[in-house]
Amino acid sequence: MRWEGHRESSNIEDRRDGGDSGGFGGDDGPGGGYSGGMGGLPINIGGGGIGTIIVMLIIAWVLGINPMSLLSGTQIGPSQAPQSYSRNERPAARPQAHTDQLTRFVAVVLGDTEDRFREIVPQQAGDLVPKAAGMRYEEPKLVLFSGATRSPCGQASAATGPFYCPADRKVYIDLAFYDELKTRFRAPGDFAQAYVIAHEIGHHIQNMIGILPAFNQARARMSEKEQNRASVKVELQADCFAGVWAHYAQKDRDFIEPGDIEEALNAASRIGDDSIQKTMRGYVVPDSFTHGSAAQRQRWFKIGFESGRMGSCDTFKAPNL
Repeated sequence: MRWEGHRESSNIEDRRDGGDSGGFGGDDGPGGGYSGGMGGLPINIGGGGIGTIIVMLIIAWVLGINPMSLLSGTQIGPSQAPQSYSRNERPAARPQAHTDQLTRFVAVVLGDTEDRFREIVPQQAGDLVPKAAGMRYEEPKLVLFSGATRSPCGQASAATGPFYCPADRKVYIDLAFYDELKTRFRAPGDFAQAYVIAHEIGHHIQNMIGILPAFNQARARMSEKEQNRASVKVELQADCFAGVWAHYAQKDRDFIEPGDIEEALNAASRIGDDSIQKTMRGYVVPDSFTHGSAAQRQRWFKIGFESGRMGSCDTFKAPNL
């Protein structure tokens, strides 16, 4: 990926090196009780052995959720009310100085999503949501943290993985996740890392144009199985939006090198629900999917990449996912 020398976003909120630690309770993970970030994976598991806990923490890391929500059986998603902070409790961001290579890379990718979607959203969002026609793209912040931090969607820890919080319209990521993506899940490459960011930006766009609020409103009337199916559509659409960004990153910036798209597709496959369940359980339960299978995640990224159109990303009306 030819990213060096391009504009770095100023919308990086760096909480590393003593930013906001958030506080912890117990040894198993953050003591916040819930997470409202996208996405989520409700799991009911009997027993409480350490092996079960470790598996749950690994799943939480990959899917971007609060491990305590799994341990407590809490159902997670954007529907929970945000936490409130007093003035003195709000996390403080240290001055921006993108000195290390990985931080600069993240800032460039975020900057390019800003540049691309600033043009794409006003022109194309109305193809999905008519009332969003002509809507101005609002740039989200990307929070870098190390170890733990707070968000209005709940506590975040290193086990949380990247997630988007609709309550404050910020993306959260501990960059240590990229090491796990490369080693444990065998999804190396800088474009695999870019795909992760673009997917979370996809959730931000869904929030902006009203798709996440509509999902949140509708889910209260759904069964657990129906909620899971709807969540898969939300997640696959975010994959498709990531593909739309990649289309223009190649067309307008010539960012993409041979093998980059394969890196993104490999990452999409490795974090498919079926891939994770096979690894963790040894078998697959499709009704429990919340993000989509490996094949589905690859398919919808490719749809966005090949079309370059947000209108092609209507997973809610697609006859087959």
